This record gives sequence, structure tokens and C-alpha cells, in this order.
Amino acid sequence: MIELNPSRLRSVAVIGAHCDDIAIGVGASLLEIGRSNPDIVVHALVLTGAGTDREIEEKNALAALCPSVDLRLTVAGLPDSRLPCHWDAVKCELAGFRRSCEPDVVFGPQRGDFHQDHRLVAELIPTEFRDHLSFGYEILKWESDLPNPAVYLPISEDSARRKAELLAQCYPSQTGHDWFDDEAFLGLMRIRGVQCRNRYAEAFTLEKAVLGAATSTHSTNG
Repeated sequence: MIELNPSRLRSVAVIGAHCDDIAIGVGASLLEIGRSNPDIVVHALVLTGAGTDREIEEKNALAALCPSVDLRLTVAGLPDSRLPCHWDAVKCELAGFRRSCEPDVVFGPQRGDFHQDHRLVAELIPTEFRDHLSFGYEILKWESDLPNPAVYLPISEDSARRKAELLAQCYPSQTGHDWFDDEAFLGLMRIRGVQCRNRYAEAFTLEKAVLGAATSTHSTNG
């Protein structure tokens, strides 16, 4: 297994269709990134939930997941579960978000997600963040749509358990779902950890990457 250790991150963008998508998909990674890069700026966009209790849940959760970094969260008010019917509005929100930041890496839903809102956002992210390293996170739910990931971020046990704890604490509107519990979230992180030879991990699909090679200058003697 090849490890790619990125240089110090200055800015990260995280995008979700719904309040709780980011925390489910990349919550533990945000904890790890924040600890390693305390001066980082985290730009977050959620496309639905503005003006509802869900927005309050999201603000509390992301504040707890990014406690020591510069968090800049925008929650828009597009209709939940109807984003494909509002393609233009989604595109405009993403375009405005793109103009507000220049991240080193972008996290968003993965293209193979069966939920129509997640899938649309995944398809549109590369149309705005064209020159960025983009990863697709997985959202555990009842559909059988977990991807075959290409990228793994090892997670400490403290971060894994903190993520599960915050999901339960910060999203009371979701705890009635039979899949929304500590055992499920820790179980998936444990499986991803096994796949990269760590205790816990979060895993991602890779949108596109360019490997840079050192260039050498050749001189010609006349």
C-alpha cells in the first residue's frame, strides 16, 4: 500500500446535500485534519436545511468537529430530496461557494450514491472545482450503495469514537433511524481501517489526481 503524505493543508472545502452528510462522511477526518493543521480554514456548504432545526444541528456538529480551526459554514435553503428538480439553483450555490474559497482539497458525496440529492451534488462538484483534488465520501444508510474506495485516511480511536458520539448528540432528529447509531458508524470505520491496516479509517473515492514528477533541465553544448 502506497502512502501519500500531503504537505501542510491551508484550506479544505466540504460539501453536503443535507445537514449531517458531512459529519457522517468526513467527520472523523475533519477532527484529524484540524488537530494536525490548527491554522486551517474549513469552508463548508450544505444545500438544504436553512432556517430549520436541522441548521442548528449542523452548526453545533461542525463546530464540535472543527473546534480549533476557522470554520466558515453556509447552509442553503433548497428543498430536501428534490435537488434534481432544482438543478440551476444547486449549480448557482456551488458556483458561489467556489468563488468564496480556494481549497487544497475538496470533500463531497461520491458519484455512486443512490440518493438523488447526493448523486447530483457529486456530479456537479467537478464542474466547479475543476483544478482541485476531490474526494467522494460515503454516507452510511439503508441503501446498498457503499463504494469500493480508493483513498483511506487512518483515524485514531479517539476521533472515531468522538465522531460517533457527536452524531448521536448533535442530530437528535436522526436518531430514530434504525441505522443511525454508534455501532453502525464505528463498524464502517473499523472495516475501512482493516482495509488500510489501521484500527479505524474513513474512506473515499477519488475523482481525479495528477502525479507531479520532478523536471530536469537539459543543456546542449554547441
